[in-house]
Formats: sequence, structure tokens, C-alpha cells
Amino acid sequence: MLKIFILIRKSIKNSFDNIRNEQLRHNLLQAIPFWIGSVITGFFAVMYAQVFAWGEHLMNFIFDWHAWMIFIIAPIGFVLSWWLVKEFAPNAKGSGIPQVMAAVELANPKEHRKIRNLLSIKIIFFKILSSVILVIGGGAVGREGPTIQIAGSVFRKVNEYLPEWWPKISKKNMIMTGAAAGLAAAFNTPLGGIVFAVEELSKTHINYFKTALFTAVIIAGLTAQTLAGSYLYLGYPKTNDVSLMVMFPIVLVAAVAGILASQLSVAMLKINSWKKNKLKTDKANVIFLIICALIIASIAYFINREILGSGKEIMERVLFTKDKHEDWYVPILRMLGPALSFTSGGAGGIFAPALTAGASIGSVISGAIHLTPNETNVVVLAGMVAFLTGITRAPFTSAIIVLEMTDRHSLIFHLMLAGMVSSIASILVSRHSLYDVLKVNFLAELRQKD
Repeated sequence: MLKIFILIRKSIKNSFDNIRNEQLRHNLLQAIPFWIGSVITGFFAVMYAQVFAWGEHLMNFIFDWHAWMIFIIAPIGFVLSWWLVKEFAPNAKGSGIPQVMAAVELANPKEHRKIRNLLSIKIIFFKILSSVILVIGGGAVGREGPTIQIAGSVFRKVNEYLPEWWPKISKKNMIMTGAAAGLAAAFNTPLGGIVFAVEELSKTHINYFKTALFTAVIIAGLTAQTLAGSYLYLGYPKTNDVSLMVMFPIVLVAAVAGILASQLSVAMLKINSWKKNKLKTDKANVIFLIICALIIASIAYFINREILGSGKEIMERVLFTKDKHEDWYVPILRMLGPALSFTSGGAGGIFAPALTAGASIGSVISGAIHLTPNETNVVVLAGMVAFLTGITRAPFTSAIIVLEMTDRHSLIFHLMLAGMVSSIASILVSRHSLYDVLKVNFLAELRQKD
């Protein structure tokens, strides 16, 4: 088998050596790793989305079958998800975006070897397994952040497997491009992937890797569409015949959502800090996780099951049905669920739960001020952008993602306004984003071990 592999690599080298145009040869060798990584990323993104959706459907099926079963599957899901990460891949916990941000910072001659702790094949496997188990247990997490870490791992491994004679490719550019391709494939939002790489990850001039970035996003997106079909993450909500007066409720919702999102970030960081300082043993962690799981299970059983899962069904209902106005307490549940799930120590993202929390805030405020259905849709979308911005502090990425997942290009100024207002409001609570603080924590842990 090894001989066959060596022969294949030698044959590939000879094929490229036969190309007389040196510039063409160099450009091809530089581009091919990005193409390969993008195709693999598109495949993983679709497969992961299907497995994650299966996990949510299984959780809902069990709840519909016998609602009391949530008191069994929630503790098992929370504890098992945490244990898998703790025992086999500690850096697979949480979203995955802070890990990618840390990996980008580590992509320098002195520290690049530490990247393997954050991006690897083992991370991919346990990221998927842990997050799916957590969502089966009712955890309020998403798959989008994990998909970005998975994509970063894919691109890093592709770069690592290149033969010695291959032209060297920047590790930093490879990881950033992988992250952008992962987000594009997860949401089917190519522009969102590009803006994310520029706004959230890039500290270098985009000219150095813009061709690779654009190409990777396109190929990853096309691969995902080939496997899953052309789709919008949410669909086409009706937003026509809305006057400019809707800007006032947009500003209100954006400010509220930005402040609440920033408060949620601070609360989750405090929970993480408390756990690190107080829960020194596995037994203490298991007890904490069982309590968190039972809180979520009790709320789902006795009050409202909408605390469970990523919450995508809430966004779809308020945008596409006549049932547009949530009860006043639903935004609280959609923040409490992620707060307990995201800090569990298992794998799972915050992107989809943040969008859901923002949608529920927009829905409640729209009902309180008696907006029309179409105005409600606009305000709900603005709430989604605003809450995601409060978490990520990336207003343009948030606006473009929501714009692309609904194909409402006429709302670009409305959504950008929501992102900017939220960005300003969230700073009143905390100067730093959730991802920035978590990135610093990952870097500190890795450097301390070194």
C-alpha cells in the first residue's frame, strides 16, 4: 500500500514537472490544496448538518413519544458529551470559532506546532460526536461554529500532507480560508464566509490570499449544494410594503438584543470561570451537568419545550406563519438554554441559538408595539443580526449571513443598521466579544503547557 502511495506521489510530481510555464505550474500548485480542502469541507458540512438534524429530530421524537423521557436523556446527553471531550479531545469543547482564532494567531514560526492541539482529525470526530449527543439531550447548541473548526482542521491536514517538493503555503492563510469555506458551506452563505474571514479572522492584507479565499468559498459552497441541493437556510420571508418608519423599532430591538447578547456572553464567561475555580473533580462536574440538564428538562416539560435544541423552528414559525408573536419569557429561555448548554464542556456552537434568541426578542417587541406581519418579519431579522452581533462583535458578518440565508437583499441597510446599533450597545456591557475572551483563554492554556 505504501509503495502504491509513493508511486502516485511520484507520478503527480512528474506530471507537474512536465508543465513548461513556470508561473502556471506555481499557481496550480498553490491553488490545488485549497480546492481539495474546499471539496472535503463541503462534504463534511453536509454530512454533519444531516447528522445534527437527525439528532434534533430524535430528541423531538422522544419528547413527543413520552415527554418525561427528557429527564433521562438530558442528563445522559450532557454528561456523555462533556466526558467525550474531556477524555479524548479537550480543545473540541464549545463553539470552535475561538479555537480557529487562536490557531490563526499561533500560525507563526515559533508556535505553529501548537496548532495541532486545536485543529486535527481527532477534533473533527469528537466535535461531531459530542455536539450531536448534546443536542439529542436537549442542549441548546448549533452546528455552525463546530463546522468552522472542522473546516479549519481539514485545511490544516491538507497543508500538512503536501510533499516536500510542493511550494510552501501560509498556514495562517490556509486556516483562515478553511474557516471561511466552513461557514459558507454551513449556512450556504458565500459572502458571509468571505466577510467573516476578513472581519473576524484576518489581520493581514486580504490581497495576499483573496483568490484562494474566494475560490475556496465557491468550491465548498458548490460541493455542499451538489450534495444537499440549492437551498436557503431559512427561506423567503415577506418584507414588502414596509415604510422607513420601521427603522425606529429596528433601533429599539437592536439595542435591546445587543445589550442582552453581551450580558449573556459575560454570564457564560463567569460560569466558565466559576467552574474552573470551584469544580476541581469529575464528580463535581458531573453533578453540575446533571443539575443543568434537569433545569432544562424541567422547563421543557412544565413550561415550554422551545428551550430545547438550536431553535431553528422558532425562526421558521415567526417568519413564515401567522403565529408571529412569542410569549414574553421565550427570549429568556432562549438565552438560558445556551448559557447552560454552551458552558457544559461539551461541543456545540452559539451561532444558531444566538439567531433564535434575536428572533424571539424581535417577535416579542413587534407584538408589544403591534407591527404588521411584514414589519414584524423585518424586525425579527434585525433582532437576529443584532443578537449575533452582540455575541461575535462582527456586525457586517452578521448582517450578510442573515441577508443571504433569507435572500432579502432589499433589507441590506436595515440589517446593517441593526448590526451597528447592536455593536455600540453591546460595548456598554463588555468591551470584548465572547470569542475574543475564549481565544485568549485557549492561547494561555496552550502556552502554559508549553
